[in-house]
Amino acid sequence: MVVCGLACWRCRWLLPLLLGLAIIMGIIALAGRGWLESESEPYVQQASLWESCTRGQEDLNWNCESLMDYGWGRAAAATYLVGFVILVICFALAVIAFSIEILRFNFVRGIGGLLFVVAAFQIIGLVIYPVKFAEEIPLTGDNMFSWAYGFGWASTVVVIGCAFFFCCLPNWEDEVLGNIKPTYYYSSPERAPYLN
Repeated sequence: MVVCGLACWRCRWLLPLLLGLAIIMGIIALAGRGWLESESEPYVQQASLWESCTRGQEDLNWNCESLMDYGWGRAAAATYLVGFVILVICFALAVIAFSIEILRFNFVRGIGGLLFVVAAFQIIGLVIYPVKFAEEIPLTGDNMFSWAYGFGWASTVVVIGCAFFFCCLPNWEDEVLGNIKPTYYYSSPERAPYLN
């Protein structure tokens, strides 16, 4: 039976695993066509981070235009993509940091700082996109920011949580490495007469 607390050495792979989950959600956000979709039938509008597509109510073919033709489209894609690349680098560094027996806690805190940079880049991209999209792209019918956009935010939330844990982990260095002897508390001297 394995007992695992919040900051134990056996559970050190939880943080890299969460970073891997954030990477998967980031890939879904980057590749997904559901950043913006029509809310109800007829489905006439659909957009990804890279392009916006519309079609007529009777038409089956989508007419797409690249969002890279707009400055804000390039900015949103670039900031989210830069954040994603730094996230992949942080994942690799976390795997390296937690693979070695002598954990370098200053190294771990640096990963946490980089994760805050990732979150900043991703938030900038996730805020630019809906604001400028609604201003500059004509919307048809009722639309909503959909599942792929949600995966982008989910990835960012996981990154922020991991950043806090990576930054705070060095505060529990002795607990993680098992360098602290257990402390025993006794309720009365009668139960532990040998302590006198």
